[in-house]
Amino acid sequence: MIVTGHALIIGKFHPPHNGHEFLVRTAASASEQVSVLVLAHPDETIPLTDRVAWMREMLTDLSNVTVVGGIDPHPIDYENPAVWDQHEREFRATLATVTNRPVTAVFTSESYGKELAGRFEARHVSVDPGRLLVPISSTAVRNDPVGTWEQLPRPVQAGLCQRVVVLGAESTGTTTISRMLTESLRARGGAHGLTRWVPEVGRMVSVTKLAGARAQAALRDEPAPTMEDLAWPSAEFEAIAAEQNRIEDQLGREGGPILVCDTDAFATGIWHERYVGRRSAEVEALARRHPLYLLTHHDGVPFQQDGLRDGEHIRTWMTERFEDELIDSGRHFITLTGSISERLDQGLNAINQLIANGWEISGPGA
Repeated sequence: MIVTGHALIIGKFHPPHNGHEFLVRTAASASEQVSVLVLAHPDETIPLTDRVAWMREMLTDLSNVTVVGGIDPHPIDYENPAVWDQHEREFRATLATVTNRPVTAVFTSESYGKELAGRFEARHVSVDPGRLLVPISSTAVRNDPVGTWEQLPRPVQAGLCQRVVVLGAESTGTTTISRMLTESLRARGGAHGLTRWVPEVGRMVSVTKLAGARAQAALRDEPAPTMEDLAWPSAEFEAIAAEQNRIEDQLGREGGPILVCDTDAFATGIWHERYVGRRSAEVEALARRHPLYLLTHHDGVPFQQDGLRDGEHIRTWMTERFEDELIDSGRHFITLTGSISERLDQGLNAINQLIANGWEISGPGA
Protein backbone atom coordinates (compact mmCIF):
# COMPACT_ATOMS: atom_id res chain seq x y z
CA MET A 1 0.00 0.00 0.00
CA ILE A 2 1.41 3.41 -1.01
CA VAL A 3 1.20 5.82 1.92
CA THR A 4 3.79 8.48 1.08
CA GLY A 5 5.06 10.27 -2.00
CA HIS A 6 8.83 10.69 -1.90
CA ALA A 7 10.90 8.74 0.64
CA LEU A 8 14.53 9.52 1.44
CA ILE A 9 17.19 7.11 2.72
CA ILE A 10 20.68 8.30 3.54
CA GLY A 11 23.68 6.20 4.56
CA LYS A 12 27.30 5.31 4.00
CA PHE A 13 26.54 1.65 3.15
CA HIS A 14 30.13 0.80 4.05
CA PRO A 15 29.51 -1.94 3.04
CA PRO A 16 25.86 -2.60 2.10
CA HIS A 17 24.26 -5.59 3.84
CA ASN A 18 20.91 -7.35 4.12
CA GLY A 19 19.69 -4.81 6.69
CA HIS A 20 20.17 -2.00 4.21
CA GLU A 21 18.28 -3.92 1.56
CA PHE A 22 15.46 -4.58 4.02
CA LEU A 23 15.28 -0.86 4.82
CA VAL A 24 15.07 0.20 1.18
CA ARG A 25 12.55 -2.47 0.24
CA THR A 26 10.37 -1.45 3.18
CA ALA A 27 10.43 2.16 2.01
CA ALA A 28 9.77 1.13 -1.60
CA SER A 29 6.68 -0.85 -0.59
CA ALA A 30 5.15 2.24 1.03
CA SER A 31 6.30 5.03 -1.30
CA GLU A 32 5.76 6.28 -4.80
CA GLN A 33 9.42 7.22 -5.11
CA VAL A 34 12.50 6.41 -3.04
CA SER A 35 15.81 8.27 -3.26
CA VAL A 36 18.79 6.47 -1.72
CA LEU A 37 21.84 8.67 -1.10
CA VAL A 38 25.16 6.87 -0.67
CA LEU A 39 27.38 9.43 1.06
CA ALA A 40 31.08 8.63 1.33
CA HIS A 41 33.98 10.22 3.16
CA PRO A 42 37.07 10.62 0.92
CA ASP A 43 39.21 8.48 3.26
CA GLU A 44 36.94 5.43 3.40
CA THR A 45 38.43 2.31 1.87
CA ILE A 46 35.51 0.94 -0.17
CA PRO A 47 35.17 3.17 -3.25
CA LEU A 48 31.93 5.11 -3.56
CA THR A 49 31.50 3.82 -7.12
CA ASP A 50 31.49 0.23 -5.82
CA ARG A 51 28.93 0.95 -3.12
CA VAL A 52 26.61 2.70 -5.55
CA ALA A 53 26.95 -0.13 -8.09
CA TRP A 54 26.25 -2.78 -5.45
CA MET A 55 23.18 -0.95 -4.16
CA ARG A 56 21.80 -0.50 -7.67
CA GLU A 57 22.28 -4.17 -8.49
CA MET A 58 20.70 -5.25 -5.20
CA LEU A 59 17.62 -3.16 -5.97
CA THR A 60 17.42 -3.50 -9.75
CA ASP A 61 13.88 -4.94 -9.58
CA LEU A 62 12.52 -1.86 -7.79
CA SER A 63 11.54 0.64 -10.48
CA ASN A 64 10.61 3.33 -7.94
CA VAL A 65 14.08 3.40 -6.30
CA THR A 66 16.94 5.67 -7.42
CA VAL A 67 20.43 5.27 -5.96
CA VAL A 68 22.89 8.14 -6.23
CA GLY A 69 26.32 8.71 -4.70
CA GLY A 70 27.92 11.79 -3.24
CA ILE A 71 30.85 12.93 -1.12
CA ASP A 72 30.30 14.07 2.48
CA PRO A 73 33.69 15.00 3.97
CA HIS A 74 32.36 16.37 7.26
CA PRO A 75 32.84 14.76 10.70
CA ILE A 76 30.02 12.96 12.48
CA ASP A 77 28.68 14.80 15.55
CA TYR A 78 24.98 14.29 16.09
CA GLU A 79 24.95 16.79 18.96
CA ASN A 80 26.37 19.72 16.98
CA PRO A 81 23.83 21.73 14.94
CA ALA A 82 26.59 23.40 12.91
CA VAL A 83 27.93 19.99 11.80
CA TRP A 84 24.37 18.94 10.99
CA ASP A 85 24.10 22.02 8.77
CA GLN A 86 27.20 20.94 6.86
CA HIS A 87 25.82 17.44 6.30
CA GLU A 88 22.43 18.80 5.28
CA ARG A 89 24.00 20.90 2.55
CA GLU A 90 25.69 17.78 1.14
CA PHE A 91 22.46 15.77 1.39
CA ARG A 92 20.44 18.39 -0.46
CA ALA A 93 23.10 18.93 -3.14
CA THR A 94 23.31 15.20 -3.85
CA LEU A 95 19.53 14.77 -3.84
CA ALA A 96 19.14 17.64 -6.31
CA THR A 97 21.13 15.70 -8.91
CA VAL A 98 18.26 13.22 -9.26
CA THR A 99 15.04 15.00 -8.23
CA ASN A 100 13.53 18.26 -7.04
CA ARG A 101 10.50 16.55 -5.56
CA PRO A 102 9.94 17.42 -1.87
CA VAL A 103 10.73 14.68 0.63
CA THR A 104 7.63 13.47 2.49
CA ALA A 105 9.18 10.69 4.58
CA VAL A 106 12.62 9.71 5.82
CA PHE A 107 13.23 6.01 6.48
CA THR A 108 16.08 5.06 8.84
CA SER A 109 17.11 2.48 11.40
CA GLU A 110 19.21 5.01 13.30
CA SER A 111 18.78 7.27 16.32
CA TYR A 112 19.46 10.35 14.21
CA GLY A 113 16.41 9.69 12.04
CA LYS A 114 14.10 12.14 13.80
CA GLU A 115 16.56 15.02 13.38
CA LEU A 116 17.18 14.14 9.75
CA ALA A 117 13.46 13.98 8.98
CA GLY A 118 12.86 17.28 10.74
CA ARG A 119 15.42 19.03 8.54
CA PHE A 120 13.43 17.93 5.48
CA GLU A 121 10.10 18.73 7.17
CA ALA A 122 9.17 15.12 6.58
CA ARG A 123 7.77 12.24 8.59
CA HIS A 124 10.27 9.86 10.18
CA VAL A 125 9.70 6.13 9.73
CA SER A 126 11.88 3.98 11.98
CA VAL A 127 12.54 0.51 10.54
CA ASP A 128 13.90 -2.26 12.80
CA PRO A 129 16.03 0.06 15.00
CA GLY A 130 16.92 -2.82 17.32
CA ARG A 131 18.19 -4.98 14.43
CA LEU A 132 15.82 -7.75 15.50
CA LEU A 133 14.31 -8.60 12.11
CA VAL A 134 17.66 -8.45 10.29
CA PRO A 135 20.41 -8.74 12.92
CA ILE A 136 23.36 -7.18 11.10
CA SER A 137 25.27 -3.89 10.95
CA SER A 138 28.08 -2.52 8.80
CA THR A 139 30.29 -2.43 11.90
CA ALA A 140 29.80 -6.17 12.38
CA VAL A 141 30.65 -6.81 8.72
CA ARG A 142 33.81 -4.71 8.88
CA ASN A 143 34.92 -6.46 12.05
CA ASP A 144 34.21 -9.97 10.78
CA PRO A 145 33.49 -10.33 7.05
CA VAL A 146 33.81 -14.12 7.20
CA GLY A 147 31.43 -14.53 10.15
CA THR A 148 28.82 -12.22 8.60
CA TRP A 149 29.22 -13.41 5.02
CA GLU A 150 25.72 -14.79 4.68
CA GLN A 151 24.29 -11.37 5.60
CA LEU A 152 25.78 -9.78 2.50
CA PRO A 153 23.83 -9.49 -0.78
CA ARG A 154 25.33 -11.30 -3.76
CA PRO A 155 26.79 -8.18 -5.46
CA VAL A 156 28.61 -7.27 -2.23
CA GLN A 157 29.92 -10.80 -1.82
CA ALA A 158 31.26 -10.67 -5.37
CA GLY A 159 32.97 -7.37 -4.65
CA LEU A 160 34.44 -8.30 -1.28
CA CYS A 161 35.55 -11.90 -1.86
CA GLN A 162 39.33 -12.22 -1.79
CA ARG A 163 40.53 -13.78 -5.03
CA VAL A 164 43.54 -16.06 -4.78
CA VAL A 165 45.19 -16.87 -8.12
CA VAL A 166 47.26 -20.00 -8.72
CA LEU A 167 49.45 -19.61 -11.80
CA GLY A 168 52.55 -21.13 -13.33
CA ALA A 169 54.13 -22.84 -16.30
CA GLU A 170 52.56 -25.88 -17.91
CA SER A 171 52.62 -29.12 -15.95
CA THR A 172 53.59 -27.49 -12.65
CA GLY A 173 50.44 -28.50 -10.75
CA THR A 174 48.42 -25.29 -10.92
CA THR A 175 45.09 -27.06 -11.42
CA THR A 176 45.91 -29.76 -8.86
CA ILE A 177 46.93 -27.24 -6.20
CA SER A 178 44.04 -24.87 -6.87
CA ARG A 179 41.53 -27.71 -6.55
CA MET A 180 43.17 -28.97 -3.36
CA LEU A 181 43.11 -25.48 -1.86
CA THR A 182 39.43 -25.21 -2.72
CA GLU A 183 38.58 -28.53 -1.07
CA SER A 184 40.64 -27.68 2.01
CA LEU A 185 38.79 -24.40 2.47
CA ARG A 186 35.41 -26.04 1.92
CA ALA A 187 36.22 -28.57 4.63
CA ARG A 188 36.38 -25.73 7.17
CA GLY A 189 32.63 -25.27 6.87
CA GLY A 190 30.71 -22.08 7.60
CA ALA A 191 31.18 -19.40 4.98
CA HIS A 192 34.31 -21.18 3.73
CA GLY A 193 32.15 -24.19 2.89
CA LEU A 194 30.89 -22.10 -0.04
CA THR A 195 34.37 -21.71 -1.58
CA ARG A 196 34.29 -21.87 -5.37
CA TRP A 197 36.97 -22.77 -7.92
CA VAL A 198 37.43 -20.78 -11.16
CA PRO A 199 38.60 -22.98 -14.07
CA GLU A 200 41.21 -21.96 -16.64
CA VAL A 201 39.36 -20.64 -19.68
CA GLY A 202 42.45 -20.80 -21.89
CA ARG A 203 42.74 -24.55 -21.45
CA MET A 204 39.10 -25.10 -22.32
CA VAL A 205 39.53 -22.99 -25.46
CA SER A 206 42.70 -24.88 -26.38
CA VAL A 207 40.96 -28.26 -26.10
CA THR A 208 38.12 -27.11 -28.34
CA LYS A 209 40.41 -25.43 -30.86
CA LEU A 210 42.80 -28.39 -31.16
CA ALA A 211 39.93 -30.88 -31.45
CA GLY A 212 38.38 -28.81 -34.23
CA ALA A 213 41.65 -28.52 -36.12
CA ARG A 214 42.26 -32.26 -35.88
CA ALA A 215 38.75 -33.03 -37.08
CA GLN A 216 39.27 -30.81 -40.12
CA ALA A 217 42.65 -32.45 -40.80
CA ALA A 218 41.10 -35.90 -40.61
CA LEU A 219 38.45 -34.93 -43.13
CA ARG A 220 41.22 -33.80 -45.47
CA ASP A 221 43.31 -36.94 -44.81
CA GLU A 222 46.08 -34.76 -43.38
CA PRO A 223 48.33 -35.42 -40.36
CA ALA A 224 46.83 -34.42 -37.02
CA PRO A 225 48.08 -30.95 -35.98
CA THR A 226 49.73 -30.22 -32.62
CA MET A 227 49.41 -27.12 -30.44
CA GLU A 228 52.45 -25.67 -32.20
CA ASP A 229 50.57 -25.83 -35.52
CA LEU A 230 47.69 -23.66 -34.34
CA ALA A 231 47.53 -19.92 -34.99
CA TRP A 232 46.69 -17.75 -32.00
CA PRO A 233 45.63 -14.21 -32.95
CA SER A 234 45.58 -11.57 -30.21
CA ALA A 235 41.79 -11.30 -30.42
CA GLU A 236 41.47 -14.85 -29.06
CA PHE A 237 43.54 -13.97 -26.00
CA GLU A 238 41.40 -10.88 -25.44
CA ALA A 239 38.30 -13.07 -25.55
CA ILE A 240 39.90 -15.56 -23.14
CA ALA A 241 40.84 -12.82 -20.66
CA ALA A 242 37.37 -11.27 -20.82
CA GLU A 243 35.70 -14.65 -20.28
CA GLN A 244 38.08 -15.41 -17.40
CA ASN A 245 36.95 -12.18 -15.73
CA ARG A 246 33.29 -12.94 -16.39
CA ILE A 247 33.45 -16.38 -14.80
CA GLU A 248 35.43 -14.95 -11.89
CA ASP A 249 32.69 -12.42 -11.21
CA GLN A 250 29.92 -14.98 -11.61
CA LEU A 251 31.45 -17.45 -9.15
CA GLY A 252 32.42 -14.64 -6.80
CA ARG A 253 28.74 -13.94 -6.14
CA GLU A 254 27.99 -17.62 -5.57
CA GLY A 255 30.72 -18.57 -3.13
CA GLY A 256 32.50 -17.74 0.10
CA PRO A 257 34.96 -15.09 1.23
CA ILE A 258 37.84 -16.73 -0.67
CA LEU A 259 37.64 -17.45 -4.41
CA VAL A 260 40.33 -19.78 -5.76
CA CYS A 261 41.25 -19.02 -9.38
CA ASP A 262 43.16 -21.44 -11.63
CA THR A 263 44.92 -18.54 -13.47
CA ASP A 264 43.51 -15.08 -14.31
CA ALA A 265 43.58 -12.39 -17.00
CA PHE A 266 46.99 -11.18 -15.77
CA ALA A 267 48.44 -14.63 -16.56
CA THR A 268 46.66 -14.62 -19.93
CA GLY A 269 48.80 -11.63 -20.90
CA ILE A 270 51.95 -13.66 -20.30
CA TRP A 271 50.59 -16.59 -22.31
CA HIS A 272 49.91 -14.10 -25.11
CA GLU A 273 53.60 -13.22 -25.04
CA ARG A 274 54.49 -16.91 -25.21
CA TYR A 275 52.34 -17.73 -28.24
CA VAL A 276 52.28 -14.43 -30.15
CA GLY A 277 55.79 -13.31 -29.30
CA ARG A 278 54.92 -9.92 -27.81
CA ARG A 279 52.85 -8.28 -25.12
CA SER A 280 49.29 -7.07 -25.80
CA ALA A 281 48.03 -3.79 -24.40
CA GLU A 282 44.45 -4.91 -25.02
CA VAL A 283 44.87 -8.14 -23.05
CA GLU A 284 46.77 -6.43 -20.26
CA ALA A 285 44.03 -3.81 -19.94
CA LEU A 286 41.75 -6.66 -18.82
CA ALA A 287 44.15 -7.78 -16.09
CA ARG A 288 43.07 -7.22 -12.51
CA ARG A 289 45.10 -6.93 -9.31
CA HIS A 290 44.21 -9.60 -6.78
CA PRO A 291 45.45 -9.77 -3.18
CA LEU A 292 47.40 -13.04 -3.46
CA TYR A 293 49.15 -14.97 -6.24
CA LEU A 294 50.58 -18.47 -5.76
CA LEU A 295 53.28 -19.30 -8.30
CA THR A 296 53.83 -23.04 -8.83
CA HIS A 297 57.53 -23.63 -9.46
CA HIS A 298 58.56 -26.22 -12.02
CA ASP A 299 61.42 -27.68 -9.98
CA GLY A 300 60.60 -31.13 -8.64
CA VAL A 301 57.44 -31.55 -10.72
CA PRO A 302 57.73 -34.25 -13.42
CA PHE A 303 56.60 -33.00 -16.83
CA GLN A 304 53.51 -34.77 -18.16
CA GLN A 305 52.53 -34.28 -21.78
CA ASP A 306 48.76 -34.36 -22.27
CA GLY A 307 48.71 -33.32 -25.92
CA LEU A 308 48.15 -29.65 -25.16
CA ARG A 309 51.45 -28.68 -23.59
CA ASP A 310 54.49 -27.14 -25.29
CA GLY A 311 57.13 -29.29 -23.73
CA GLU A 312 59.42 -29.38 -20.74
CA HIS A 313 61.98 -27.06 -22.33
CA ILE A 314 59.72 -23.99 -22.01
CA ARG A 315 58.87 -24.35 -18.32
CA THR A 316 61.92 -22.55 -16.93
CA TRP A 317 61.35 -19.56 -19.19
CA MET A 318 57.66 -19.38 -18.29
CA THR A 319 58.35 -19.60 -14.54
CA GLU A 320 60.86 -16.75 -14.85
CA ARG A 321 58.44 -14.63 -16.89
CA PHE A 322 55.66 -15.08 -14.32
CA GLU A 323 58.04 -14.20 -11.51
CA ASP A 324 59.42 -11.14 -13.32
CA GLU A 325 55.97 -9.78 -14.16
CA LEU A 326 54.63 -10.39 -10.66
CA ILE A 327 57.55 -8.46 -9.20
CA ASP A 328 57.51 -5.67 -11.78
CA SER A 329 53.77 -5.10 -11.35
CA GLY A 330 54.02 -5.07 -7.55
CA ARG A 331 51.64 -7.97 -7.06
CA HIS A 332 51.86 -9.89 -3.79
CA PHE A 333 52.89 -13.50 -4.40
CA ILE A 334 54.65 -16.48 -2.91
CA THR A 335 56.33 -19.30 -4.81
CA LEU A 336 55.17 -22.85 -4.06
CA THR A 337 57.96 -25.42 -3.96
CA GLY A 338 58.57 -28.96 -2.73
CA SER A 339 56.14 -31.86 -2.71
CA ILE A 340 52.43 -31.55 -3.41
CA SER A 341 51.64 -31.63 0.31
CA GLU A 342 54.29 -29.01 1.03
CA ARG A 343 52.92 -26.76 -1.70
CA LEU A 344 49.40 -27.19 -0.36
CA ASP A 345 50.56 -26.24 3.14
CA GLN A 346 52.41 -23.19 1.80
CA GLY A 347 49.32 -22.07 -0.11
CA LEU A 348 46.99 -22.56 2.85
CA ASN A 349 49.36 -20.69 5.14
CA ALA A 350 49.40 -17.76 2.72
CA ILE A 351 45.59 -17.79 2.53
CA ASN A 352 45.33 -17.97 6.33
CA GLN A 353 47.53 -14.88 6.54
CA LEU A 354 45.36 -13.13 3.97
CA ILE A 355 42.26 -13.88 6.07
CA ALA A 356 44.02 -12.87 9.30
CA ASN A 357 45.00 -9.53 7.80
CA GLY A 358 41.32 -8.88 7.23
CA TRP A 359 39.61 -6.83 4.59
CA GLU A 360 40.95 -3.49 5.87
CA ILE A 361 37.57 -1.81 5.54
CA SER A 362 38.09 1.44 7.39
CA GLY A 363 37.86 5.19 7.19
CA PRO A 364 36.37 8.16 9.03
CA GLY A 365 32.89 7.33 10.22
CA ALA A 366 33.19 3.88 8.67
